[in-house]
Amino acid sequence: MVPWLKTDFWSNWISTDLAIDLGTSSTLIHVKQLDKVVIFEPSIVAINITTNQVEAVGADAKELMGRTPQGVKTVRPMRDGMIFEVDAAEKMLEAFIRKSKSIQSRFHLTTRICVSVPPRAHQVSRRAVRACCYDAKANEVFLADQTMVAAIGAGLAIGEKRGCMIVDIGGGTTDIAVMSYHGKVYSESIVIAGDEMDEAIVKYIKDKYNMVISEIGAEEVKMKLGSAYPSSQTKTMEISGRDMFEGLPKTLILNDAEIREALGPPINAILDLIRKALAETPPQLSADLITRGICLSGGGSLIMGLDERIRKETHLPVFRAENPRFSVVTGTAQLLKDIPLLRRIQILD
Repeated sequence: MVPWLKTDFWSNWISTDLAIDLGTSSTLIHVKQLDKVVIFEPSIVAINITTNQVEAVGADAKELMGRTPQGVKTVRPMRDGMIFEVDAAEKMLEAFIRKSKSIQSRFHLTTRICVSVPPRAHQVSRRAVRACCYDAKANEVFLADQTMVAAIGAGLAIGEKRGCMIVDIGGGTTDIAVMSYHGKVYSESIVIAGDEMDEAIVKYIKDKYNMVISEIGAEEVKMKLGSAYPSSQTKTMEISGRDMFEGLPKTLILNDAEIREALGPPINAILDLIRKALAETPPQLSADLITRGICLSGGGSLIMGLDERIRKETHLPVFRAENPRFSVVTGTAQLLKDIPLLRRIQILD
């Protein structure tokens, strides 16, 4: 058959299929027709208070945090993996979707969107996500379970009758699931993840050094010094902030041992979640995990030594997904290539 007579040819030409990981910290968008991630930006939007118009979105909005002029505010619409401020989320998502379409540079008649949502997302939050997508001119919207698509994106064979475990550590939540035959046998979530790690670092520095640092500064410290297991080399970095008592700028040197201590509570909470999941997994599936191990995904899994710490405490093989930050959006994109499976496992209100 002549290529331009094929249904898939016309579908790919006039439609845009978007896979969206609408995360607490970052939003990722994959365009099926381009087969690549075109948006990977912070989930932040800057809004003019007077006109209610978007001044900046994503990385541009993040640069304005703590530096906004009068009349402009920066908003993080997502909290704990769910929409917290609907109006801001709609504006942010519409801007990202518009940017995604412009990158594809084609004439679009239809837009089909699949969005991953955390397992703990309640009905109101799921409806808010749908509404945001339809307001952004989507023709068809699917919602998919975040842990399931993370497992698909990490390359786990969730369709087999053997068990597999995924631990997805995002910005707002840590989600864990044991899956078999395209279904979840066990699932649990906690609202302790990357953001709580940042807050723990802010609190530690405030309590120990009487110095206040920004969220962005804490995130930078986490990425450079954060660890869950001691290493042979000591790492240090300089951080700036404001003295709590004098109100003056202040600088100090931090080391990885201090930040490991600061991250102790949130990391211990994640370990407790994993232990609980293993204790409640059916025996036959537990036997599968001895050989298949635990897969880590999400940006929070990149904390140095976290895989080693979990391995030591569970006595199971532990491995990270090849691209942990992209697991969710990659799995969501793969579902858009298998619409019958997507319709089967989608989340319905």
